[in-house]
Amino acid sequence: GSLPKWVVNRVSQFVAPKAMKKIYKAGLKYPEWKRKHDPGYKPWVYPEQNTLPSISLAELSVQHADSLENIDETGLPE
Repeated sequence: GSLPKWVVNRVSQFVAPKAMKKIYKAGLKYPEWKRKHDPGYKPWVYPEQNTLPSISLAELSVQHADSLENIDETGLPE
């Protein structure tokens, strides 16, 4: 469903800035962490290091936002 405007405003004023501060602090520590944890492993730079299975383009489909409103979730556990 949709969120009330006051919820969106509250989240954008308080929760989002706190999350950004935590992400910023984590980013500052990343270079030191990466030096200790497999510094040569960079699959985003060297695709040959990627060990994840590939998916064929034929298996992908475009979903439009209006079709997402009609998803049946009755069988999903809460």
